[in-house]
Amino acid sequence: MKAIFIEPVGIKEKDQSTATETLNKENIQAVFYNSQPQNQEELQNRIKEADIIITSQFPLSAKDLRLANNLKLINVAFTGTDHIDKEYCKENNITVCNAAGYSTQAVAEVTIGAVISLYRKFGEMEQSTRNLSTRKGYLGLELRGKTFGIIGTGAIGCRVAELATAFGCKVIAYNRTEKEISNVKFVSLDTLLKESDIVSLHIPLTNETSEIIGSNELNKMKNSAILINTARGKVINIPELAHAINNNQIAGAAIDVYENEPPLPQNHPLLNCKNTILLPHIAFATEEAIEIRNKIIIDNIIKWNSGKPDNIV
Repeated sequence: MKAIFIEPVGIKEKDQSTATETLNKENIQAVFYNSQPQNQEELQNRIKEADIIITSQFPLSAKDLRLANNLKLINVAFTGTDHIDKEYCKENNITVCNAAGYSTQAVAEVTIGAVISLYRKFGEMEQSTRNLSTRKGYLGLELRGKTFGIIGTGAIGCRVAELATAFGCKVIAYNRTEKEISNVKFVSLDTLLKESDIVSLHIPLTNETSEIIGSNELNKMKNSAILINTARGKVINIPELAHAINNNQIAGAAIDVYENEPPLPQNHPLLNCKNTILLPHIAFATEEAIEIRNKIIIDNIIKWNSGKPDNIV
């Protein structure tokens, strides 16, 4: 049985031998590729003999997967799986699992860091210092006392709620299913948008959540509110967000995820948008998170092979 790592997933070369030995004990041959496929032909050559595919962000369509006749498991080294054709997998009895929970702390910390950076204008103030200037009368904002609205209360959303509470925020949340979370009040989406000083998204991309934030929702937010997105790019209508910021409908945004993976096109609407922090999809990217993820990836294969699959999506 072959497990093909079709792209780099963060397992360092020195650790690949350990992973190979572990999988060999399960009668699974591991094949590592340390670069992304450069075209469809290269992708297809990598997956055609795979019983197991390990990937992170590389899209896998039904057209590609049809060429992998032996495929039984797709092991996604990521939380989101919207880039995998799960309908095809379901129809062809291909199990799909993910690395749920590996980056909870990492993403939550970036969320809070992004709020502080926007509130305290780190980018602008750093540039002022480098330009040998002063604070120019600058005054920032504090988190304490602000209403922190969280859309999506999975593991990451719950951790963000804990951190926001520790900073002295009033935390409100919207989720499809309400939960019992200490110091968190569940409200409707409309109420959250109208009352929040900070709106932070922590939801997967589905048909229901696609562009859950558009012009209608942005119009409901306070002019002083900021928006944070470390979830998936397409849960926001990006052009409408840029318009809202540039027209002072909201105060600013910090964005780590986009319609497609960076690099962004030169005409991307957020590139010339004021009061924004744009990050190249780094919220998950810590040494600690990747170490956790590597363990989950290998465990997923072993558990699936033993007939006790975990992290099924």
